[in-house]
Amino acid sequence: MVDIFATDRLKRIYPKVKAFVEEELIPLEAEFLSKPFFEVEAVLNEKRALAKKLGIWTPYLPEDEGGAGLNLVEFAQVSELLARTVHGHYCLNCQAPDIGNIELMSKYATNQLKEKYLEPLIHGNIRSCFSMTEPEFAGSNPVNMGTIAKKEGNEYVINGNKWFTTAADGSAFAIVMAVTNPEESPYKRASMIIVPTDNPGFNLLRNIPIMGEAGEGHSSHAEIRYENCRVPVENLIGEEGAGFMLAQQRLGPGRIHHCMRWIGIAERSLDLMCKRAVSRSLGGDTCLAHKQTIQNWIAESRASINAARYSVLHAAYKIDQEGSKSARHEISAIKFFVANIMLEVLDKALQTHGALGMTDDSIISHWYRHERAARIYDGPDEVHKASLARSILKDYGFNSKKI
Repeated sequence: MVDIFATDRLKRIYPKVKAFVEEELIPLEAEFLSKPFFEVEAVLNEKRALAKKLGIWTPYLPEDEGGAGLNLVEFAQVSELLARTVHGHYCLNCQAPDIGNIELMSKYATNQLKEKYLEPLIHGNIRSCFSMTEPEFAGSNPVNMGTIAKKEGNEYVINGNKWFTTAADGSAFAIVMAVTNPEESPYKRASMIIVPTDNPGFNLLRNIPIMGEAGEGHSSHAEIRYENCRVPVENLIGEEGAGFMLAQQRLGPGRIHHCMRWIGIAERSLDLMCKRAVSRSLGGDTCLAHKQTIQNWIAESRASINAARYSVLHAAYKIDQEGSKSARHEISAIKFFVANIMLEVLDKALQTHGALGMTDDSIISHWYRHERAARIYDGPDEVHKASLARSILKDYGFNSKKI
C-alpha cells in the first residue's frame, strides 16, 4: 500500500487481502502450477467462499452490490497484491474478463440482462468471456471486423470467427462485438451482444496453445466460430452501434487492472530474485548476492517497479477524477512502460535462478510464458507509442495525416 494513495477504506481491506494471498494461496502455488484448472477448481471455490466471508469479494463494486466500494486507485493497489500468485484475482472474482464484463454491464446493461447474467456473475456462480479479436483483422484496430450480427425480426443472427476469446472454456456467456450497422461511420458500426455459450451456433473450436501450453478454464484463450447464432435483440448491451465506445470504456480501467497486475508479478519476481541471491552458494562464504551484476539487477528492478507503480496510480487517479478519455495519454504510456518493466524483471529473476528458473518448479517460468503477451494484447506497444507520440507532437504543429 502506497502511503500517499492510502485511504481509510483501503487500510481496512488491504491487510485482509495481503493475509489471504500469503496464507491461503501462496502455500498452494505448487499444486496450482502442476495441475490443470479444472482439477483445482474445487479448492479454488473453497477459497472464493472464504473471500466472501472475509468481506474481500469483488472489492471494486459498490457496497450495495456486495463489494467494498473501492475506487480505481484503491483497487489498483489490491490488484497488485492479488497478482503475486496464480489465481489470486480469480479467488476474489477480479479476474479478466469477468471484471471488465461486470463493470460494463453494471453501467450499460438493461435490468433484464442484469438479473439474468450480471447477478450470477457477481456472485461467482458463473463465468463469462469477451469475444472481440478476430484472426483475419489486426486486433489493434477494433473498427475492422468481419463478424456480422444481422437483425431478423426480434433476433440478431451472428456469423463470424473470433479468437483469443479469454475464458470461454467453461463460461456461461460471451459478450460479442459484431457489426450491426455496416453503412455507418467506422466508429458506429459495431455493437456488443450477449450470447449464451450453450446457444446453437456458438462453436468453441479449441483452446489456443500459448507457448506450448493450452490453458483451461478462466486462463484459456479460445477460438470461436459463430454460425447462424440467433439471440434476442434484448441481448444488446447499450445502444446499437455503440460497440466501439463501450470497448473504449471497458479498456481504460482494464489497462489499469493489467498494469497493476504486472507490477504485482514484478514485485514477487524481485522478492524471489533476492531470496535466491542470498541463498544460492557459490562455494565457501560467497553467494550470488555478492556479485555486482546481481546487485545491479536488484537495484535496477527496485527503481523500475517503483517508477511503474507511481505512474499507474497517477493514471488511475486521473481516470477517477476526469474519466478515461482525459487520461488516454497516461493510459497509453503505462501500457507499454509497465509491460516492459515486468518482462525485464522477470528475465532477471529467471537468470538469477539459473536452471531452476526454467522449470515448472518455479512460478517464474509460468509467468515468463504467459506474460510475454503483455506487449501485444490491449494494443501492441508500437501502437500505444505511436499514438502517444502523435498526441505530444500536435502541440508542436505536427500534422500526422501528412505522409
